[in-house]
Amino acid sequence: MRRTPAPVPLAARPRPRWTATVLAVLALLAGTALTVPGAATAAPAAWTPKPAPMTTPWTNQVPVDTPLPEYPRPQLTRPEWANLNGVWDFAVTAANAGRPAAFPEQIRVPFVAESALSGIQRRITQNDKLWYKRTFTVPAGWDGRRVQLHFGASDWRTTVWVNDRQAGATHDGGFDSFSYDVTGLLNRGGANTLVVSVWDPTQNGTQAVGKQRLNDVTPHPGGGIFYTAASGIWQTVWLEPTSAAHITRLDMVPDLTNSRLKVTVRGAGTSGHQARVTVSSGGTIVGTATGPVGTEFTVPVPNAHRWTPDDPFLYDVRADLLSGSTTVDTVGSYTGMRTVGLARVDGVLRPVLNGQFVFQTGTLDQGYWPDGIYTAPTDAALRFDLQKHKDLGFNMVRKHIKVEPQRWFYWADRLGLLVWQDMPSMERTPDAAARAQWEAEYDRVIDQHRSSPALVMWVNQNEGWGQYDQARIADEVKAYDPSRLVDNMSGVNCCGAVDGGNGDVVDHHVYVGPGTTVPSATRAAVLGEFGGLGFRVAGHEWYPGGGFSYEDQPGLAHLNDRFVGLLDGIREVRVPRGLSASVYTEITDVENEANGLLTYDRQVVKVDEARVRAANRALIDASRSPAAPVTLPTGQYKSLRVTTPGHTDRSVRHQDGAVFTAVVTGGSDALLRNDATWRIVPGLADGTCYSFESRNYPGEYLRHRAYRVYKEGGSGDLFRADATFCPVRGANGGVRLSAYNFPGQYLRHYDAELWLATPGGAHAWDSPALFAEDTTWAVEAPWAP
Repeated sequence: MRRTPAPVPLAARPRPRWTATVLAVLALLAGTALTVPGAATAAPAAWTPKPAPMTTPWTNQVPVDTPLPEYPRPQLTRPEWANLNGVWDFAVTAANAGRPAAFPEQIRVPFVAESALSGIQRRITQNDKLWYKRTFTVPAGWDGRRVQLHFGASDWRTTVWVNDRQAGATHDGGFDSFSYDVTGLLNRGGANTLVVSVWDPTQNGTQAVGKQRLNDVTPHPGGGIFYTAASGIWQTVWLEPTSAAHITRLDMVPDLTNSRLKVTVRGAGTSGHQARVTVSSGGTIVGTATGPVGTEFTVPVPNAHRWTPDDPFLYDVRADLLSGSTTVDTVGSYTGMRTVGLARVDGVLRPVLNGQFVFQTGTLDQGYWPDGIYTAPTDAALRFDLQKHKDLGFNMVRKHIKVEPQRWFYWADRLGLLVWQDMPSMERTPDAAARAQWEAEYDRVIDQHRSSPALVMWVNQNEGWGQYDQARIADEVKAYDPSRLVDNMSGVNCCGAVDGGNGDVVDHHVYVGPGTTVPSATRAAVLGEFGGLGFRVAGHEWYPGGGFSYEDQPGLAHLNDRFVGLLDGIREVRVPRGLSASVYTEITDVENEANGLLTYDRQVVKVDEARVRAANRALIDASRSPAAPVTLPTGQYKSLRVTTPGHTDRSVRHQDGAVFTAVVTGGSDALLRNDATWRIVPGLADGTCYSFESRNYPGEYLRHRAYRVYKEGGSGDLFRADATFCPVRGANGGVRLSAYNFPGQYLRHYDAELWLATPGGAHAWDSPALFAEDTTWAVEAPWAP
């Protein structure tokens, strides 16, 4: 028989002095659970999770009654709090029904009802309403203070009652945190009943939904790039005592130019109060200042230790709320001193960190879990994906169509990963009410994460999904947070997207890529998505045999060669021509998407970590002093000689329309010498690259078509692109000729024929043996002047 959880008192700690507060804050930032004894209701023996479709290393490490015990808000910490995560009573009713008379099931909060870790694991639709219930008591030690009830996030329309009275207004939003002052609703010293209802229409509504879709909750074929819905409470629920006048937010913006931190302390009930902010390092105060609540003031930070991905140094921050000379509230926080902007570097518009261009190489991180769906099973799991980015040499992550808990941002801040944060998209073009809701939620998301040093760019919309008012929104986001870059549309070249024409970057999606994105006079060039190389690992598939990718790889060796080849192509070809960032799809498989560098269960790293790390490191290091593009003499006739040992007497020649290599000497007949002579001209598709015109067939050029290389004439964009090659440095003074429209694919001789060859490709002409040698050419005097 199911037991109703009995109310358990929430013990309290004495109010700490400053020293104790510092220790508590350090413990909070280290991830130590500071929930007070008995904070979570003990779970009935009858409750068990459902079997997860895939087991992560953390699936079986989730405590039944105290899941996610870590302090949930690392940039605004207090030492006293009570975690309400655990097993709650649960019911599902019709969407228009009132509170049920009975709660016949139980759910483990904060895992969504569709997940195995919740213990429910079933499909929730727009016709359903979720109901949660639990009891608690407030400790005597909190007497005389206000009690705040916090929700990290709940998807989507959430209403809260305490002791049968509604706590504030219903909250609409799936990705932002919200709170209620429930002091006036409490039974002090007795049991309190907390009831929560949530309605989530998923893609049938007009709200921000991201990639959630009403699919089966257990593995099934299909799904494409959309995944299982996540309905209801999905982040930590917790209580916190505060004074009547208390701090609600710290907005911190580093100002390296003037060696200071700009701070706005926001609060409730703070009329006539002042705020004092202290910045310290290792217990030593480096600066302090006092100013009015709600108004920006500055704290000196002399000789600031700058935050970078290679050195993610964090300062400790303390904010005191003052009533006259009395401190009425104290919170702990942290900051990283860094700046973000755009600047011209060697004439190219680039994003800069602390005034320096560093290529941003990252992955698309969608934040899905096979056991918890939207909620990582543990804090260690949440950290793992970010740490794996670091292990693989990435310095950036694009959080795609989802907003993570604040602890995720803390780990990004602490580990040193630049973050591009998407605002989750709507399913369809919104009406006026949906636009107002989406923009209001976006503002709240910005407010809640605006002090994270890792976060460097807001991505407003993606591939035209639910698109509208692109230019206006970009301008408004930039005005609302001028300290970061803004991407008005990721994938402006894709899927019917409309480019607002503004923002800080022009962002293309190219599968497999890396494409030819170039900067404009006002925007840096970034590759918001590319890659999608797939490999299914037996025993680690969500639906065995159901995985798909943008380009399946026949084996792990091919996957490694292909992926590293893409990174090398970006470094060699695209960075010198203005590309400043790239986002690989993706860090892990997600349900039936098999594009991950890791499997969906995080059990297998598919790629060679050391090799990928070295390729990323080379890419980042090269960007610190970008090499100028290799130049060739235009308007001159030249020959292209093979540099592969044993074949250096061969040159590129055409014959019957196709292109080969042949032994050519000064004694060769005139026809052969003419066929092996090419005039170098500015690239037909891009004047910074080159095309190679036949000497004896003017108007016909080296051109790749279906990988094979021909001598052909033609017109149109495709022909011009196919006939354009971008040189990069090869060994011993040679050059490698990369296809303009397929950067990272190179002109190669194979069995005397010329092909467009792909590192890691599956064709015979992609063979890794002598790949670098076969794709390196000596540009020499012409055989037929």
